[in-house]
Amino acid sequence: MRPLQPVGGPAKVLLGLSFFVLFVAAWAAATLGGLVPRTFLADPITMVQDGWLLLTRFDFLSDIGITVHRVVGGFLLASLIAVPLGVMMGAYKPVEAFFEPFVSFARYLPASAFVPLLILWAGIGETQKLLVIFIGSVFQLILMIAVAVGQVRRDLVEAAYTLGASDAGIIRRVLIPATAPEIAEILRLVLGWAWTYVIVAELIGSSSGIGHMIIESQALLATGQIIFGIIVIGLIGLVSDFLFKAANRLLFPWKLA
Repeated sequence: MRPLQPVGGPAKVLLGLSFFVLFVAAWAAATLGGLVPRTFLADPITMVQDGWLLLTRFDFLSDIGITVHRVVGGFLLASLIAVPLGVMMGAYKPVEAFFEPFVSFARYLPASAFVPLLILWAGIGETQKLLVIFIGSVFQLILMIAVAVGQVRRDLVEAAYTLGASDAGIIRRVLIPATAPEIAEILRLVLGWAWTYVIVAELIGSSSGIGHMIIESQALLATGQIIFGIIVIGLIGLVSDFLFKAANRLLFPWKLA
């Protein structure tokens, strides 16, 4: 093991799985061994049993589908606004000077703080959930994409101008292709944050979704169900992360290993 030395594919998978095995073993030892009261932390066996009960008797698959739909909807809405605006801010400095102070200010505002206002404005329906995810994602995306576009090598831009490219051609033929792999990585990262925001939205004023199940389980002290819901969120996020990486490797093989 040396600094910055890459790890082979099989070794990487084995090391990643090893951590999960050790984590579950420590969890089982702490709960089944009596070190932690099961009222406060369910053991792995109870968690699996509670999860199976949720899936077979309480239609938890429907809750999962609703939450995924909310995440995808809110994130797509944020991406439709953030990608073109971020590209314009990175390409044109006057546009960046106009938007950047507000975007930098807004990205520090916690999306959860807007929940009471959004309930007043949009009620407790799906619109409110989508807006929470939108607010939590859009400003981060805009600023990160603008930074990525603004860091494109100047020699590429100058070469394109020398060859007769127009301003629109610079954006279409130079800036976007040069930053497309990085923009895809930014979208992948912020999608993970979107999952945090949807759970916040579902904890308040919701009658469905994974967050709703978690808050109901808290009232019943059903820690096994709470942990199962958290694990489901992690697994869905992990799958979406792998899918994003696979798509990025397929679309941008010259950039991503």
